[in-house]
Amino acid sequence: MIKLLNDWYSRHFNDPQVAILALLIFVSATLLYFIGDILAPLLAAIIIAYLLDGVVLACVKHKIPRFIAIILTFSVFIIFLLVVLFILAPLIFRQGSDFVLEIPGMFSKGQEILMQLPEKYPNIISEQQVGELLSSIRGQITEFSQNFVSSSLSSVANALTYMVYLIVVPLLIFFFLVDKEKILSWFKIFLPKDRKLVSVVWNEMNGKIAGYVRGKIMEILIVWVVTYITFLIFGLNYAVLLSFSVGISVLIPYVGAAIVTLPVAIIAYFQWGYSTELLYVVLAYGVIQFLDGNLLVPLLFSEMVNLHPAAIIIAVLIFGGLWGVWGVFFAIPLATLIHTVINSWPKNITANA
Repeated sequence: MIKLLNDWYSRHFNDPQVAILALLIFVSATLLYFIGDILAPLLAAIIIAYLLDGVVLACVKHKIPRFIAIILTFSVFIIFLLVVLFILAPLIFRQGSDFVLEIPGMFSKGQEILMQLPEKYPNIISEQQVGELLSSIRGQITEFSQNFVSSSLSSVANALTYMVYLIVVPLLIFFFLVDKEKILSWFKIFLPKDRKLVSVVWNEMNGKIAGYVRGKIMEILIVWVVTYITFLIFGLNYAVLLSFSVGISVLIPYVGAAIVTLPVAIIAYFQWGYSTELLYVVLAYGVIQFLDGNLLVPLLFSEMVNLHPAAIIIAVLIFGGLWGVWGVFFAIPLATLIHTVINSWPKNITANA
């Protein structure tokens, strides 16, 4: 057994390039796992600065001086942040609170409908089964309401911390953009001089990750706005909250769309009942999902990420379980990184054998 492990180690880690890459991946993953929460503001600043730098580089290509490009890009980012904080966030929170308050009324209407089922279909469902189902739903609603209240109270308690983050993170983003070259030069001091494999993997991943994240943000915004306009035209209640949920659902490929369909259908049903309005809203929502998956995603991502659907779902489950929302957001780039490392690893060893 020891000889087997030794042979495996010699075969895969004998090359110093491979050992350096493995060490960097191990150290990064360890830091993220153990102190990811503490480093969250710093990581957020790095990620946002990385994304905004792509806009800055695009401006520089159009003969705009870099510092002017940084000022323009950062100003647009701050305006967007202020709109989200002072207009969209309060509106979403208010609609979420109204929805929670309306849940008991929805439950009562749903209870009346369910209690009629044993009379209409006595051979399929009994009153006891309906009672057990209602008891389970009542427990879930109570738990959801308690979690919503507790999360709201904790948010109030952590308001000061979030306010500090709202000041610190934008400042870090600005400094990262302005002093990008100095920071990268300082960071390279701690890396080995011979890092060809690391450079190969990074160069291959850099464009893919940046393109994917920017494309995903564009997809969220487009789906959110189009869904909001659609729900607004039909007069659906909680249009901002539901459209926001639909936009965020694209973070979880395949699964997100299925999950968010339920609240859309439920709210439409309790607003209109079995009617043409319900049919039109569900049909319009289905058209949006179809266009997103078959038109928008191919346009935004093309061949940028070539992963099997099963691999994408597994990546979402694993990284989402490890790092929550951030893990879900970066599940596909991280899976692509692993895929690239696996493909580069044997090639490097063969080339140096």
